Amino acid sequence: MPIALVIRHVAFEDLGAFAAPIATAGYTIQYREAGLDELTPEDAQDADLLVVLGGPIGADQDDLYPFLHGEREALRARLAAGATTLGICLGAQLMAAALGARVAPGPGKEIGWAPVELTDRGRAGPLRHLEHVPVLHWHGDAFDLPPGADRLAATRLCPHQAFALGRHGLGFQFHPEADGQGFERWLIGHAVEIAATPGVSVPALRDDARRLGPGAAEAGRRCLGEWLGGLA
Repeated sequence: MPIALVIRHVAFEDLGAFAAPIATAGYTIQYREAGLDELTPEDAQDADLLVVLGGPIGADQDDLYPFLHGEREALRARLAAGATTLGICLGAQLMAAALGARVAPGPGKEIGWAPVELTDRGRAGPLRHLEHVPVLHWHGDAFDLPPGADRLAATRLCPHQAFALGRHGLGFQFHPEADGQGFERWLIGHAVEIAATPGVSVPALRDDARRLGPGAAEAGRRCLGEWLGGLA
């Protein structure tokens, strides 16, 4: 069976709603824990699908987290070879950096559930399932549009919320995989950041996850399922 190799940076940011369409598409899911499990170039290149998930660190913090260099190099090689690659939040930032785009702090943090605005290209593809659907945002850094990529979605604070590189690369700044299940782990893991961010509160995030998570999950599953189906 084809292998989906998934790089996870923190335990609670997993595949979420994306696990089902990946399994339905016939992949066997294998996680690698960043900073703990070795990621060899061969592992990264041999995977039929590489997924790089989110995490609360910067895409350029190699001095603190040396494993990031290896992740970017793996992404650079895969994307150059046209190998199927998916990045979410930090994963998308690492993809953008691997493609030569700038990644830096944005004008403000986006934390909470809100819809994205799709571009015409976004509406014409799998992201149309996400139109008008509140999805989870959790980032302070942002990326410029990588050379050769198509911009798919935006928000007021972040003009590059999603991009596609040909048919083989897809990056999301937001979290279309978040389904609201296990969301208490996010609230615990990001407790310090929540407390330091004006206008953001644990009760409000918890309530929104309960109300909006199921709809976001269904839209996310449809989006990824269509993207994976289009690779055949």
